[in-house]
Amino acid sequence: MKSFFPITTWLPHYNRSMLRGDMSAGITVGILLIPQGMAYAMIAGLPPVYGLYASLVPLLIYGIMGTSRQLAVGPVALVSLLVAAGVSEFAEPGTSSYIQLAVLLALMTGGFQLLIGLFRLGFLVNFLSHPVVTGFTAAAALIIALSQVHHILGISVNSTLKVHEVLIQLFESLGDVNVQTLLVGFLAIVLVAGLRMWNRHLPGALIAVVVSILLILITGWDQKGVAIIGDIPSGLPAFGMPDFDMEVFSGLFPMAVAISLIGFMESMAVAKMVRSRHRDYKLDTDQELVAIGAANIGGALFQSYPVTGGFARTAINDQSGAKTGMSSIISAVLIGLTLLFLTPLFYYLPGAVLGAIVITAVLGLIDISEIRFLWRTRREDFMMMAVTFFVTLLIGLKEGLLIGVILSLVVVIYRSSTPHVAILGRLPESRIYRNIVRYPEAIEQDDVVVVRYDAPLYFANSEHFKGTIEELVNDKGEKLQLVVLDASGINLIDTTGLHALTEMNRQLQSRGVTLCLASVRGPVRDVLRVSGYFDSNTSHSCYLDVQDAIDAFNHPESSGHGMERH
Repeated sequence: MKSFFPITTWLPHYNRSMLRGDMSAGITVGILLIPQGMAYAMIAGLPPVYGLYASLVPLLIYGIMGTSRQLAVGPVALVSLLVAAGVSEFAEPGTSSYIQLAVLLALMTGGFQLLIGLFRLGFLVNFLSHPVVTGFTAAAALIIALSQVHHILGISVNSTLKVHEVLIQLFESLGDVNVQTLLVGFLAIVLVAGLRMWNRHLPGALIAVVVSILLILITGWDQKGVAIIGDIPSGLPAFGMPDFDMEVFSGLFPMAVAISLIGFMESMAVAKMVRSRHRDYKLDTDQELVAIGAANIGGALFQSYPVTGGFARTAINDQSGAKTGMSSIISAVLIGLTLLFLTPLFYYLPGAVLGAIVITAVLGLIDISEIRFLWRTRREDFMMMAVTFFVTLLIGLKEGLLIGVILSLVVVIYRSSTPHVAILGRLPESRIYRNIVRYPEAIEQDDVVVVRYDAPLYFANSEHFKGTIEELVNDKGEKLQLVVLDASGINLIDTTGLHALTEMNRQLQSRGVTLCLASVRGPVRDVLRVSGYFDSNTSHSCYLDVQDAIDAFNHPESSGHGMERH
């Protein structure tokens, strides 16, 4: 019960000090969620009220089942964009069928997350490498920002996530810009960004909402073309199962998987960051998948679209004093009260302000410092990021994510099939052997070659292993008598690798060259032993270190010295 419902670990010890911190954080995040949730619902192609629905039941469930005590779950910009990309292929944004499909997508996303969490398959998120996520997120941020520009300008454009199509439509409609709407949107951006720079604890988005509503009431600009939200339904979301259609289900499934993995990666990144500042609880990756999955399933039963943990809200939740999951529950209660009693207050809220809130929020997703780091550290990682970025930006979200995953797998396969190999020499006046490229003073013997293979020896690189040894043996020529394989970097060997090692040993013996193993790890030694490798080879073929192997070869009368226990 404690592992499945972490609330049982902290609730029995709950005290007034915890309540003060949770109350402050819960109210702060709840206030932030009201305008943010409505704005993100617009990104998803949904009426604003669905952003509030997504901020209600999921928060309650996560507060009970989540292991992170500061993670703030709810609608986020990136997931909202993925919802729009997936659902818009089957229905027109804003229609009742579109809403039902968005809710169904939440149910599918939650079901997938719950399953991989219960079966402890959280490692699947590792198929999305950090450079890929960086490039995908940066491109998505630009797409989101551009998708909101028409709200700021007060013009109408056809719904599309193609950047070039959006830019063309914006350019063609510049003559229709509504000056009052542009002014409201510009002021909202300045106000939200300015307040964030001045004091990050201030609810800049909510302040912009209040100021803009008052401005519309005073000026009457809604009569001059400034689009307002209008009626927002009051009351809590109704319970119900979303409509199910097998054809649509199969069409939405790839996007459900993408949202599940991307959303969970975003959650875990910020949850781990916050957890590093708190030592009073343990973060369980698989239980987090279960909790977020349950939150999405429960939310879908009450008209929510997919949710996950958000960076900014989690940071604010932590900075505001959140101690336990009670802060999420308090935020949900505040959203519920808003739905019951306060929705009429948002009637005159300009759509341009919600667009401004989105733009100021998502531009922070473009991590310039990380892009510079990739360029400076590993160019191949930078190229992976760049390809993902441009494919996502110019072709599409699903295509960009798919290409990114494929690139990640290709890089993994390439790196594991062509690992680093070092030729070792002995440092003067020592028994230590080091890479002769990095240590020019290291001494090589003419009749001995010492090689270190820095990777598991398995089916993907067995041919590379044999080719590498053969090339080294050929370079040494007839004077070569001993090959020492420093196996300290080989932490695994499979049957294909075992056959490659045995074949290599046989080839070397046919040329009058001895093969010795040094610094073999225990698990690898176990495989060699049960396979009979040591039975079919000389007893002095496995040593504690390189120098022991060379000494044993030079002085066979003391060959038992320094042998590893098989």
